[in-house]
Amino acid sequence: MLRLEDEEIRAVIERVRRKVGRLETVPSPKTSGSTAAGGGVFSSIDEAVEAARLSQLEFRDLGLEKRREIVENIRRVMRTHIAEMSRRAVEETGIGRRDDKEKKNSLVIEKTPGPEDLEPQVWTGDEGLTITEYAPFGVIGAIAPTTNPTSTIINNSIAAISAGNGIVFNAHPNAKEISVQTIRWINGAIVEAGGPGELVTAIPEPTIASAQELMRHPHTRILVITGGPGVVEEARKTRKRSILAGPGNPPVVIDQTADFELAGREIVRGASFDNNLICVDEKEAFVVESVADELLRAMEKAGAYLLSRYELKALEKKIFREMGAPGSPGRLNSEFIGKDARVILSSVGVSVGEEIRLAVAEVPIEHPLVWTEQMMPVFPVVRVRHVDEAIDFAVRAEQGRSHTASIFSRDVDAITRMARRADCSIFVANAANVAGLGDGGEGFSSFSIATPTGEGLTRPRSFSRERRMTIAGGLRIV
Repeated sequence: MLRLEDEEIRAVIERVRRKVGRLETVPSPKTSGSTAAGGGVFSSIDEAVEAARLSQLEFRDLGLEKRREIVENIRRVMRTHIAEMSRRAVEETGIGRRDDKEKKNSLVIEKTPGPEDLEPQVWTGDEGLTITEYAPFGVIGAIAPTTNPTSTIINNSIAAISAGNGIVFNAHPNAKEISVQTIRWINGAIVEAGGPGELVTAIPEPTIASAQELMRHPHTRILVITGGPGVVEEARKTRKRSILAGPGNPPVVIDQTADFELAGREIVRGASFDNNLICVDEKEAFVVESVADELLRAMEKAGAYLLSRYELKALEKKIFREMGAPGSPGRLNSEFIGKDARVILSSVGVSVGEEIRLAVAEVPIEHPLVWTEQMMPVFPVVRVRHVDEAIDFAVRAEQGRSHTASIFSRDVDAITRMARRADCSIFVANAANVAGLGDGGEGFSSFSIATPTGEGLTRPRSFSRERRMTIAGGLRIV
């Protein structure tokens, strides 16, 4: 009896796909049954990419209406897993807050744009008709972080699928189990809605080497990288089109016209959100000295603990492995990244209740906390003489990353000056920075904020290429 090898069978399948445009029920031996067992999870990057590629070929011919049904079913299914995803992410990674992870997951489920984002452009005139539409690239290679594992995967998957693509994830090794489970749930929702079973894929044991392989794979047409400067720089080396969501160090300015109760409450909410893990979270504040005491009182009332000088000195020895030179970043102790404020404070003998979400330290401008993306709920506050000095320091502290900045002010001119000077992808006035992600603010949500490459908050259009069709002299009906 003649036995075809796996690769021969795959080649036959692809030839059939090309002839009929869509294959109804013939599975690849390496990808069959994945919805029940593997759910899009493969032993190698090559298998994961190939499975996503074949599924995308099938998916692209299902039509926009089916695409909408699939995306809506992903939203419906993932709503049922919000609590479990959030709990398991905290348990596996050991960082962040379960309640805030639930908010993040809910945000991307509800507010990631779907296929409606791909509205075509049409020009008609005496010389005919021209249409520009958004087309898929094919397979996207994606790197997901340990800070936002499930929310990034859901967000990127909905956006990529809405644009007609398949997507392959290299999850962070510290969040691999919940990342893989999230992908299985997404694929199950796709199949339930009538789509192919391996449109979103991954491997169970991601590494730096597998990330590099994914980024360089010949069948990944475009990359979306959500992570630190190292992985961003690695993506640049591939010379592929890359959507790069890099680090941030968002400053917040508070001037003498601000609503201090609002500012204190919102800064504590934002700087402590998921224990300051998100790149948009407030990392340092510059407050006009004449109103600094009012702000600090409002922050204490909202759940902040104000460190004494002695406590700050003790804490510096815990959270920094190296303090660094004045006015430059330090090297953090990773043991404290993403931990609750009460856990961090207990390391220096300070006992507080669970209501304390943020440790606040008054520091000079040159303190390393101001210049370090600390990703922990330890928040530096710097007193300045006036709002223009605050804006100057804020721009310097943001370090040219063009990521996120904010201000609390009733002065429209001051808000405008800072918005222009900061030149960031996200600028927020009179709210926590997460309002710029749709939590307490209008607009869609994304957890891949591409500042190095300029896309800003990613959406289906970010994962599409424009295609133009022109019919000269025809189809003009008026």
